[in-house]
Amino acid sequence: MKFRRHSSQSAKAHKKISAYLGKVDKKLHKKNYDIRYRYVGGKYIKVKEWHDNDGIPLTAPGAAPQIDENLPKRERKKIEKLLKKAKKAQKKAEAKEKKAILNAKKSRFKKHWNDRCDGRRVRGVNGMQRFMPFIMKERCDAQNTYSDSLDITKTEKFCRDKVKAGLTNFSILHVLLASYVRTVSQRPGINRFISGQEIYSRYEIEVVMAVKKTMSLDAADTCIKVIFEPTDTIDEIYHKFNTVVEKSIGPNADTDFDNFANAFKKIPRWLFRFAVWFLDKLDYHRMLPKSLLDISPFHGSMIITSMGSLGIKPIYHHIYNFGNLPVFLAYGTKRTVYGTDRDGQPTRKKYVDLKAVTDERICDGYYFASAFKLFKKYVEDPSVLETPPEQVFDDIL
Repeated sequence: MKFRRHSSQSAKAHKKISAYLGKVDKKLHKKNYDIRYRYVGGKYIKVKEWHDNDGIPLTAPGAAPQIDENLPKRERKKIEKLLKKAKKAQKKAEAKEKKAILNAKKSRFKKHWNDRCDGRRVRGVNGMQRFMPFIMKERCDAQNTYSDSLDITKTEKFCRDKVKAGLTNFSILHVLLASYVRTVSQRPGINRFISGQEIYSRYEIEVVMAVKKTMSLDAADTCIKVIFEPTDTIDEIYHKFNTVVEKSIGPNADTDFDNFANAFKKIPRWLFRFAVWFLDKLDYHRMLPKSLLDISPFHGSMIITSMGSLGIKPIYHHIYNFGNLPVFLAYGTKRTVYGTDRDGQPTRKKYVDLKAVTDERICDGYYFASAFKLFKKYVEDPSVLETPPEQVFDDIL
């Protein structure tokens, strides 16, 4: 990704920051945190890195101190307060980084008054495409269904090799995600969405997935959202996805969406209905806050679900009128097919069935067909996903 060169003012700031870091590098802050500056998206952002009394970062995996029940109540409260501050600071730093990266992506395009914070309005569409959102006002009016069977004979061997290489739990899901991200890099039109009866091109690739916190009938569901870059390789996608999943699963894990949804579950029905209506109107008029768009499972590039993990075939899952998700993918259990080749020799191949529901208003059928052909090609030969794409294409202006 290309960023703008920082100005002379930023260069002066860099000098001051370097001098400051040189002084405090070996000195611990009295309040259990150090100030750090990171250069992200063409500018510096200031973050707090919390540590314990021994200087070990509290946000590092496995580094957080265990709260001993035998400690005095005052000491336990002190540690709990410190951990709470560390988590809050980490979330704030991640939000700052995301904002800086998003602003850098936005700066590549000319800003217009009717752009959204999560996408820019596509102005180069033809008359028919411009007409569609006014004829088919709801997303359920415009949904098309598509099904295919993917040959995963090579893919299964690829997954086993990745597991042997140390990528624990590497599966067909990671291949599907990487294939979709790579398809978006070559066919950016499928990363559009409809909002307020306008066509927008999304700045980022945001994948949503519903997961169970534990594999049991009465376990609660939650939704996760992972942001990918069009240049990501399959290994990078594996690490990004698993990092988010590990934070979200478990009986005591709560995502930001869970916290937001739980705040609404006790309010009266009439107030709940009004709140959803109000949020929908804010979204229609491009006024929904970015903080809510970031946690909403109804706003994203694509949502995927695994029916295979439930032991059944895939379903045609509807897409939601609320929000702006344009594509829903579902895949099922693996199946083995026995046959013969051209020479009459017996063959054994493995397949996984895929079903997709798409919003036909974002691009035409020919474009969608081309994208699904690419997607199938990547899934059936995932070795090409181990290196970044030679070229990333931008959507039309």
